[in-house]
Amino acid sequence: MPRLLRYTLLGLLIAIGLIALLIYSLTWRPGAKEALPVSCNTPAPSLVPGQALKVMTWNVQYLAGKRYVFWNDLAAGDDERPTPEDMAFSLDEVARVIRDEQPDIVLLQELDDGAKASDYQNQFKLLQDRVTDLYPCTAQAFDWKADFVPEPHIYGSVGRQLATLSRYRIEHAERLQLPVAPANLISRQFKPKNALLVTYLPVSDGGQMAVLNTHLDRATQLDDTLQTQVTAVAKVLDKFESRGTPWLIGGDFNLLPLGQYQRLPAEQRTPYSADTPLHVLWDKYPMIPTNNEASGIDRAQWLTHYPNDPGLNGPDRTVDYLFYSPRIKRVEARVRQDDTLRISDHLPVIARFLLPAAP
Repeated sequence: MPRLLRYTLLGLLIAIGLIALLIYSLTWRPGAKEALPVSCNTPAPSLVPGQALKVMTWNVQYLAGKRYVFWNDLAAGDDERPTPEDMAFSLDEVARVIRDEQPDIVLLQELDDGAKASDYQNQFKLLQDRVTDLYPCTAQAFDWKADFVPEPHIYGSVGRQLATLSRYRIEHAERLQLPVAPANLISRQFKPKNALLVTYLPVSDGGQMAVLNTHLDRATQLDDTLQTQVTAVAKVLDKFESRGTPWLIGGDFNLLPLGQYQRLPAEQRTPYSADTPLHVLWDKYPMIPTNNEASGIDRAQWLTHYPNDPGLNGPDRTVDYLFYSPRIKRVEARVRQDDTLRISDHLPVIARFLLPAAP
């Protein structure tokens, strides 16, 4: 082999190695199951069998508000980041709604930490400072993290979290990795890594309750990612149910309930499908809102998503839900719409339950 060719190949191998090392150093590779730290800044009570429990789930859209059409909202969207003033307003509004509702457990999605687009704020810490008197115990987990993403609209760091706040003691927490969207080996390293944030709350009779928080993939085209993610979620829930552990899960599932696909205009249906993978969960477990609520005569009351689309003047679909063990009894539920339409592109889903009584 000519010397020049040998040097060229050697140089190419070195360049590939350096690129691989750079990508490795810039990105994040979580394990399939990881223990998470739990923060309880003051002693918190344990749950009691048979008690009422109020829960809220809310995707707060990294406190960006509703004055933008971001580059990943629509093909015509060109906004890349909210202003500090808009994020400050949304932070105050999220805290206001939480303090007004005072749920026992709050499940939040899309809180930024160290992301260029949100001025490197630790949004969970900022919010926690405003409600720490209500929620002594917290846990959080990243579902997207990288020191640098070479996407032109990002061109910097990303850091997005799930966060769970609890009035009751959290004994321990863990992060469970969900299947990721198909992509080539390099681009996959920079993509979101959807997960379950699982917190375990002790019950005074010696048992425990599992509370799960999630944000499933925001698909841009039809593939089997959401199907595999929902199936993975169902397997986790099935394990809790088989053990007799009461559980509930809330979050942004990015999937429609029965009947809503047909009601969306054709241009709004991508990437949904008429045969939603969500049936894997509702076939087994109760859901809030139910399919009858989300597609019935009062369906407008159960819409949870207000896309950043100038062609829309309000929420037009349901993608945020609470599922729960049949051992738990639903008392009441609603979507808070009247004063939350300008805070996020999602609306909070709120429900009250009764926990199983002591045997």
